[in-house]
Amino acid sequence: MALIEVIANDRLGRKVQPDDTVGDLKKLIAAQTGTDASKIQLKKWYTIFKDHITLSDYEIHDGQSLEMY
Repeated sequence: MALIEVIANDRLGRKVQPDDTVGDLKKLIAAQTGTDASKIQLKKWYTIFKDHITLSDYEIHDGQSLEMY
């Protein structure tokens, strides 16, 4: 399966699989930024992404940008 690159608003690209969960992506961001994963919130417009849902279920694709709070 091909990797996709998701860009959080800190402009740091992350390589993940489409079947990874939002929680997996948050752990990857946390490891590289030094922020606790439980304190990271990923959003797109007014949708707050839940940790147990996969990126493909949210239709998050290669090169898509997310807001990180």
